[in-house]
Parts: sequence; structure tokens; C-alpha cells
Amino acid sequence: MAAKKQGWLDRNWPFRHTEVRLNTDTNLIKLVAMAAMLVDHLGAAVFPQYRVMRIIGRIAFPIYAYCIAVGCVYTRDIGKYLQRLAILALVSQPIYVLALNHTNYMMFKVPFSENPLLAIYNFCLYSWKDPSILLTLAIGVASIWSLRQRRVWTLLMILIVTFMLDSYIDYGVKGVLLMLLLYAFCNAWYISLPIVAGFMLYWGLQGSAYNVFDITFGIQLFAMLALPFIYIPMHTRLRLNKWIFYAYYPAHLLVVLLAKNWNALTAMIFR
Repeated sequence: MAAKKQGWLDRNWPFRHTEVRLNTDTNLIKLVAMAAMLVDHLGAAVFPQYRVMRIIGRIAFPIYAYCIAVGCVYTRDIGKYLQRLAILALVSQPIYVLALNHTNYMMFKVPFSENPLLAIYNFCLYSWKDPSILLTLAIGVASIWSLRQRRVWTLLMILIVTFMLDSYIDYGVKGVLLMLLLYAFCNAWYISLPIVAGFMLYWGLQGSAYNVFDITFGIQLFAMLALPFIYIPMHTRLRLNKWIFYAYYPAHLLVVLLAKNWNALTAMIFR
């Protein structure tokens, strides 16, 4: 009888989605997120005086979070999906810390001139003191997989560990929860929209960088500008190879790194 009940629970688990009923034109909105991320990172590393660039950049993460949720529904192998993110994170991490000023003294503790291989290893190892958003996205995939497979205890452990490392992980536990919410109700926009919008409103009101009509809020409130891209159906039928999106992350970091050091590079070349 217990086995029969277990089988019924598995078959009727409400979070094992097979389709998404929000905006499925993910190739288009990924391009929007890619552009916003580049603007955001240029604003952080090259043009910090233009705060509007950071505001524009707030729409990138919710779109990527949504695309992760959609990807977990339609991917043939969620393990390979997670593996690709992990490899991309490993490749991109050293570029990330250089481009966005997240280096630390431990990365340079071993002189390259004395031991090149050890210096490179040390540099890469300690670059993880400030991981990129790819770690957050990978945790999101693992969390969604746990929810999808009804591994409740696994999901709970992931969320507890993420909460404990909240200040270490980009966007922290709130970022992971956003991905879970976008996945959990992706087949019913009328449920998803108020829940996700309410969560993002709560998140944005946590800060105090802005004050409008005596209401203080943080820059994360501008992330709500991403909601139309998630909930309004678009039908461009744009098709792009998935590897373009994977290659873009380290490529855009190289662009930011080049822009940040442009003056030094031109002076070195033309002196």
C-alpha cells in the first residue's frame, strides 16, 4: 500500500513540468540579457560615474534566471546542462575577477617568474573567493532538479548551504529562490506573475540607495523591468546556436577587461 501511494505521489508531483506557458522566445530575451549584462559590467568596471548603466544591468539576472528555469524543463539531460555551466564557470572565473576588480592579494602570492605553473594554479584557486554569477546559476539548476525530482531534503540542504554562504554567492539565496519560483509556476502565468513580482518587490525594497516619495529602495527594484520580457509572449522564432550564449560570457568579460585597460594598452603599443 505504501509503495502504491509513493507511486501516486511521483506521478502527480506538481513540479515535474513538461512545458512552459510564459514567454518561450528565450533566444530573443537572452540577447536582451546579454546586452544588459555588458552594459552593467562596463558600468561597474569602466564607467562607474554612470549609475544608469547599473540600473539597465538589473534586468539581466531575472531573464537569465527565467531562461535557466525554461532550460530545466526542456533539456534532455539536466546533468549535462549543469556540467556545461560548471565548465563555463571554471573557464570564466579568472577573467571575471580581472575584468570586474575582484582580485585579492592571495591570487598573486606566488610570483609567476619563480614558478609559472604554481602561480597560475594559485591565481585560479584564489579567484574563487569572489565567484561569478555562473555559480549561482549552477546552484539554481541543482535546486530546480531537486524540486523536479521531488528530492525535498536535497533541496532543503542546498538552500541551507546557500543561505549560510549568502554573502559569498552572487545574488545569494534570493537569486536561487527566484529561479525556483520561476520554475515552480512556469505553466500558469496568473499564479507566477503575482508571486514572482511580489518576491522581486520585497527584494528591491530591502535596499536604501534610492528615495522616491519617502519610499526607500535598492537598485535591485529595477530588476522588475525584466518582467515584461518574461511574461509577454513574443514570437520572433529567432534561432541561435546554444554555444553562442555560452561563449558570450567569457567573451564579454574580455571586452570589459580590454576597455578597462584601453589607455594602458594604447600607450604601450604607440609609445
